[in-house]
Amino acid sequence: MSNGHELGTVPGEKPATGNRSPAFPERPSKVRFGILALTFFLFFIMYMDRACMGLVAPNMMREFGISKITLGWSVSAFVWAYGIFQIPGGWLADRFGPRRVLSGVLVWWSCFAVATGLAAGAASLAVIRFFFGMGEAAAFPAGSRSIVRWLPHTERGFGQGFQHAGSRLGAAVAPMMLVVVLRYTSWRFPFYAFGFVGLSLALLWFYYYRDYPIEHDGVNEAERKLLPAYRPKTSSPVPWKAILTHRGVWNLCALYFCYGWSLWMYLTWFPTYLTEARHLTTARMGLAATIPLLGATISNVAGGGLSDFLARRWHNLRLGRVSVSAAGFLIAAIGLITGVLLTNAWYGLACMAIALAGLELTVAVSWAMTIDLGHDFSGSVSALMNTCGAIGGAVSSVAVGYVASSSGWIPPFLLSSFVCLLAIVFAFRIDPTQSIVAAEP
Repeated sequence: MSNGHELGTVPGEKPATGNRSPAFPERPSKVRFGILALTFFLFFIMYMDRACMGLVAPNMMREFGISKITLGWSVSAFVWAYGIFQIPGGWLADRFGPRRVLSGVLVWWSCFAVATGLAAGAASLAVIRFFFGMGEAAAFPAGSRSIVRWLPHTERGFGQGFQHAGSRLGAAVAPMMLVVVLRYTSWRFPFYAFGFVGLSLALLWFYYYRDYPIEHDGVNEAERKLLPAYRPKTSSPVPWKAILTHRGVWNLCALYFCYGWSLWMYLTWFPTYLTEARHLTTARMGLAATIPLLGATISNVAGGGLSDFLARRWHNLRLGRVSVSAAGFLIAAIGLITGVLLTNAWYGLACMAIALAGLELTVAVSWAMTIDLGHDFSGSVSALMNTCGAIGGAVSSVAVGYVASSSGWIPPFLLSSFVCLLAIVFAFRIDPTQSIVAAEP
């Protein structure tokens, strides 16, 4: 017979049956969807900032009198700090819970968003973006950790895809909005606005979110039964030895390095590429930079949902995860080569959009595998993975600046295509069923 803990209750607690009779069973509350929607908006605003940096890059270079190489180093300061502090951020999420950690992250993020708008040159921009990245490092590990207890394990791929779709939609919306805003204000104004929105979200998150469904007043017994069984908080240390010696974890990290390389080429340099190589006007550049990210938003959700569906259909979690990841990187590799070599700008853009959609098809799968492998320590596993992705992005931000300055824009895209093919090799070396901890009940 099931006990209270297996049903998602604690000893002495009465089931929340309300006035319903057994003939009319209680309908599950919908708090889990509110939690998922809130994480969507958190990542939406954070990625608007990242896209904004790429869009205002030409303005910054003109105002500060700096080259692409210098700007590349300044922007990469964010990514280096973001990578360095991923593991401490993931540990904080596992140790203190996503509610407190994400609230703190949002406050920090808001302060340094405003500080970015106050930058006076390349040096101050680099310092500000370094501290910006330091604070944001815990965001995605804590966000991933935040849904471990709020979604059934059969919906985690979809949940991760929906979360990350918010980030891509934010990056997609940013170009169209900012092209209009920059006509009437300086490049600094959007960062001030981000600071205000971020502080508002910090208050909302702390008010609404709870680390466990049983702690949330809006969750009824019917919804609790849909979610993973309640387990009280423990002080178990993060099993770093098991994490750092796990073959699947390191292959996942290598795969995410490849992903980070290609993504940050888009985020940092794609608007500049459109301006310099495709000779688009500012207005057309805003539209062209938006199109690939809209496709990425859709494929982010589709990748997670498709992975869950195939895993259930084939009764094989590994095949469901790996097949989607490998297919996504293959699409990206082909699209990058084709897009940069086509002479027609808009045909090339269409291929670039398909490439980014393929790349983003892999994201939810990667983050779902951190939960598959790490369970209650997924914050630490995802932090290690995201560290490698950030390193890939930091190297890419600088390398593309050098290569594009010396050899033009075709070589950076060809190199990214090769990196995507390399990611496929790592994907087939991962088995998400081989968890680092005991399987969940």
